[in-house]
Amino acid sequence: MQVVTRKKRPLGKRVAHAIRQDIGAWVLMLPSLIIFTFFVWQPLVNGLILSLYETKGFDPVRFVGLKNFLDVISESSFQSAVANTFKYTLWSLVLGFPLPILTAVMLNEVKRLKGFFRFTVYFPSIVPGVAAAIMWELIYHPTSGLLNSVLALFGANAVPWLQSQNLVIPCIVIMMTWKGFGSTAILYLASLQGVNQELYEAAMIDGAGVFRKFWNITLPSISGMFSLMLVMQIISVFQVMYEPLTMTDGGPNNASISLMLTSYFYGFRFYQAGRAAAVGTITFLFLIGLTVLYFHLQKKNDS
Repeated sequence: MQVVTRKKRPLGKRVAHAIRQDIGAWVLMLPSLIIFTFFVWQPLVNGLILSLYETKGFDPVRFVGLKNFLDVISESSFQSAVANTFKYTLWSLVLGFPLPILTAVMLNEVKRLKGFFRFTVYFPSIVPGVAAAIMWELIYHPTSGLLNSVLALFGANAVPWLQSQNLVIPCIVIMMTWKGFGSTAILYLASLQGVNQELYEAAMIDGAGVFRKFWNITLPSISGMFSLMLVMQIISVFQVMYEPLTMTDGGPNNASISLMLTSYFYGFRFYQAGRAAAVGTITFLFLIGLTVLYFHLQKKNDS
């Protein structure tokens, strides 16, 4: 019996054949790939290179290796920024992470005026970020702010919300939560629409209460969205910048300064682009480490 062997085509021809076969998909992906390359990867690579140079303005002058990193790490403002950034992240998980889930569950139970309530929840997300920060700065104003005016009606003393080193980060996180929880709640609501209603009916027959149904049916059913939103929130909050810049300028006494705000100050106030890029690179490494750690723990938990 004669065995017929098929001659293997060269690698270049195989690649060209694969591209021709999926040409439609490549055409659809091309605009996104171009935008991603020029607006994400190119600035990322350029920033990494710039962090290794002494700069004059934004122009690299002399290669200095890790000197920018060592200079930045040794400064007390950077150390405060690292600690504050983790505080922002932890406070956002405590105050802001459960709220969209609970809001989505309540919206899912609404029988009338669904469109109105969904718009009301989503509305803060369409307010420009800087405008929202300015509005909340006025709300927190120590003398004429809305919060202290309400406290005055009950005879309480005014509270220095943004002037207190202990309160400033939670206050900013409340503003960030108000601004962003609506869009996240709508995503959770979309996930809830796909939950099998027969599971709830079976749970009701077994006498399960609201909490048991939420814990045993709702949360497992949206666990994928839950994990995605957790990672996205950590990445987003870790890059907090314009909120403390607008509301406190990093004060009082660097109590609200963050890593990205430190990078902004280096780049656009002190015109030290090398140090600004070094802080941005450190922030990027922190985010990679946190994301890898999270997925490692999730995989370990699943197994």
